[in-house]
Amino acid sequence: MDIAKMIKELREGVKMNRKEFSEHTGIPVRTLEDWEAGRRTPPEYIPRLIAYQLKYEELVENKDV
Repeated sequence: MDIAKMIKELREGVKMNRKEFSEHTGIPVRTLEDWEAGRRTPPEYIPRLIAYQLKYEELVENKDV
């Protein structure tokens, strides 16, 4: 799977649009747009870091319930 597709699937997996995802992760909207469109390629570790952040937040959220 290519990086652009992985980032888009991570964003869609948490049901956020690009603006919401940008604010949540601190990644500029334009950068997300460029990554998802394949105009720019982030380092390979970026999708793993995003996935880690989202998983951590999910675990913390579920722990508090």
